[in-house]
Amino acid sequence: MTTENNNIAVDFWFDPACPFAWITSRWMLEVERQRDIALNFRPMSLYLHNIGNELPQWYRELVDKSIGPVRVAVAAAEQHGDTILRGLYTAFGTRIHERKTEDFDEVIAQSLAELGLPASLAKAAHDESYDEAVRRSHDAGKDPAADAYVGTPTIHVDGTVWFGPVLNSVPRGEEAARLFDSFRVIAGHRDFFELKRTRTGSLNFD
Repeated sequence: MTTENNNIAVDFWFDPACPFAWITSRWMLEVERQRDIALNFRPMSLYLHNIGNELPQWYRELVDKSIGPVRVAVAAAEQHGDTILRGLYTAFGTRIHERKTEDFDEVIAQSLAELGLPASLAKAAHDESYDEAVRRSHDAGKDPAADAYVGTPTIHVDGTVWFGPVLNSVPRGEEAARLFDSFRVIAGHRDFFELKRTRTGSLNFD
């Protein structure tokens, strides 16, 4: 799919708490500098994605509190437009993944202040009335052919829906662009569905 100005439309679904979404999103920002893409950020929810799933206790605690920043993202987009999501996600993710701030209420308050957004938006983190809007955004990321969510991060590109790519570090410069070009080749093959290998090493947010 392309936009009217012939840029490649890329829709990226994120949960601010997901480290893999964070790395992949930073890769997409690198790609944006190298290729003509129209990159849009959209919130999804690890909390919704894991309803009914048995999880390790540490991950259950993360998933349960992850809904807060997502509610705030949805509320901010409703009041200030979807374009606010790029900066808000960057502010959230920088604190959660790079600065290792575990108090998500603190993350939200600092991020709203950084972007000059109303501090009152922080109340949305604990307001269940936003959950229907969260679900609408979350469900918009589903693969329409299967009516299923593929995971976080999710990317829609060239009319196809993908989980990932999952990366341990952020490709930069031309390396980022080459990876995107290769991804589009694979994504464009109508009978290609999955490629996976065992994950090794540790995450690097640099």
